[in-house]
Amino acid sequence: MLEVNFTPFPTLVTERLILREATMDDAQEVFYLRSDADVIKYVDRDPAESIEEAKTFIQTLIDNRVNNTGISWNIVPKGTEKMIGNIALWRLDRPNYRAEIGYVLHPDHQGKGIMQEALQSVIHYGFYEMELHSIEANINPGNMSSQRLLERAGFVKEAHFRENYYYNGRFLDSAIYSLLTPKK
Repeated sequence: MLEVNFTPFPTLVTERLILREATMDDAQEVFYLRSDADVIKYVDRDPAESIEEAKTFIQTLIDNRVNNTGISWNIVPKGTEKMIGNIALWRLDRPNYRAEIGYVLHPDHQGKGIMQEALQSVIHYGFYEMELHSIEANINPGNMSSQRLLERAGFVKEAHFRENYYYNGRFLDSAIYSLLTPKK
């Protein structure tokens, strides 16, 4: 069975980025990423309505890490302190050595390879540090940017579930992508 320990927090460093733990100092940026209509267009959940909601979310991320139920990194460009996005491994399926990946990036930083860089670092962590067998992504099929990001990283579309998710008075589709460990 999958055993993980996220203490101390594993900060990840790439060529341009530092992936670090969320703090309450990130509340304003988290609020924006969880409330802006363009950012959450394909997230299919209600937008955050207050800074307090953002702080509650940050505390949930911290609690998940402390309890070893998931890990989330804030994406910060080197030389700055301000987070511009988030990437996480969560919904751990311990018996099957599997986790779900999720991510969000500020629109001003999209299209620059930033999420691809963060994704590669987190995938490496998932396979080589956590010893996952597979990583899954559950996306809105209309999110072509997310689909292309996953496919560039080697993810394969495994399923398209029709109207399996009820949100805001409508049934929505889900697309499931996965990536198997390169270790054999």
